[in-house]
Amino acid sequence: MTTWVIRLDEPRAPVAGPRVAVKDAIDIAGLPTSAGCRAVADRAEPAEADAACLAGTRAAVGATIAGKTNLHELCFGTTGVNPWLGTPVNTRLPGRVPGGSSSGSAAAVAAGEADVGIGTDTGGSVRIPAACCGIVGLKTTWGRVPLDGVWPLAPALDTVGPLARTVAEAATGLSLLDPGFGGPSRPAAAVGRLRVPGVDPEIDAAIDGALAASELEVHDIELPGWDATTAPFLVLLLFGAWRADGHLIGSPGVSPDIAARVLAGRDITDDQVATAGLERAAWCRELATLFARAEVIALPTLDRFPPEVADAADAHLNRLTSPWNLSGSPAISLPVPARGPLPASLQLAGPDFSEDVLCATAAVLEAAVAR
Repeated sequence: MTTWVIRLDEPRAPVAGPRVAVKDAIDIAGLPTSAGCRAVADRAEPAEADAACLAGTRAAVGATIAGKTNLHELCFGTTGVNPWLGTPVNTRLPGRVPGGSSSGSAAAVAAGEADVGIGTDTGGSVRIPAACCGIVGLKTTWGRVPLDGVWPLAPALDTVGPLARTVAEAATGLSLLDPGFGGPSRPAAAVGRLRVPGVDPEIDAAIDGALAASELEVHDIELPGWDATTAPFLVLLLFGAWRADGHLIGSPGVSPDIAARVLAGRDITDDQVATAGLERAAWCRELATLFARAEVIALPTLDRFPPEVADAADAHLNRLTSPWNLSGSPAISLPVPARGPLPASLQLAGPDFSEDVLCATAAVLEAAVAR
């Protein structure tokens, strides 16, 4: 059972609602939380209460929690490969990585074992597995969904978001996480197409083809500050990871590669964090100026097609996703056809709390590529 850590046999309600798969970094009352790590599992006690983000699921008519799903260890990786729990099988793209860190939630949805997956996204951990498994993933605006009861990686970047097979189901997932979400509204009046060097030409062509088919107003844009997002993102990620998980280092049950990543944050100083905060603010100001002209930004989710599991060790898949975690912006990824046998994934990002516009724009694109 590489997809599921704990499978629940909750009876279906008389009015059938979504079956929800919950990443095992999110507390469910009465169940332990492992964060995909043996060291955590060995000392975990059953949670006394649900994580706050599950309140909407518990209150939704007919919704059931199907269980807790596997993940990249300590939420700290983009491939979904887990040496302790095993790697979830990517049923949509057999032999390819499921993506991380919300690998099990994506795999469960792709296999039809859940209607909605709930994952966390710190640098792309909802959108990357959605892209790898050929489904939809929605990163929410930072702060929109409460993080109480969610295993932290880097609180300055952490978010919770849904995965689903369709945009409409992803919107349903967001309404479970935030019952105040009113659903998709209207598509963006203008879409800015961002081109990032180093993207596989077949993926860029797939993104351009989907945008053309949608008949949305699209124009090319530039973001001069794009490359400057890497350094502050890494500072905030590593600083947070050390403070969240540093206590585990030195005890058995943490994989060597994960331990090395956590240790990389040990020597980050408060001055470096302060500088990263200033760089983050500059990036947010640049985006605010652009969003005044282009309501939504379109780009690929991944710069390459998902690698084979055997080639996963050197795969770093968050180059096009982490800048939106730095800004806190919402972003949605959805599959679009490419010329080869594998689908590409298109990513849309927008201003804070524009999930309604992102979902509506993604639905237009989804319908256009399905014709």
